[in-house]
Amino acid sequence: MLGFLITIHAIISLLLVTVVLMQASQGGGLAGSIGGQTTNAIFGGRGAATALSKITTYLAVAFMGLALLISLVGSPVTGGANSVIEQAQEERTLAPTTDGLALPTLPLQDTEKINK
Repeated sequence: MLGFLITIHAIISLLLVTVVLMQASQGGGLAGSIGGQTTNAIFGGRGAATALSKITTYLAVAFMGLALLISLVGSPVTGGANSVIEQAQEERTLAPTTDGLALPTLPLQDTEKINK
């Protein structure tokens, strides 16, 4: 399921890039150089810009919707605890154990010298 959604998302992203590049910008864009006359013949002079704008809007909405859907479907299922810190507190792994830890003490003969 996730692989299928990612494939559709990749196709929509390639179509979106293509449609955006076909739109006429201030410099003319690819619409004037590659097949610009064909789109003018099909859609009319102003119809091409309007149609490409609508297609861009639909593809952008589909792109965002699929991105949200993929993030929801692909998110890992959480267990009982909400965070790693809460899990560590439940397991008591945050605090070091006191096994084998002892405070250093002075030898008995040195304490007699210090008291004098």
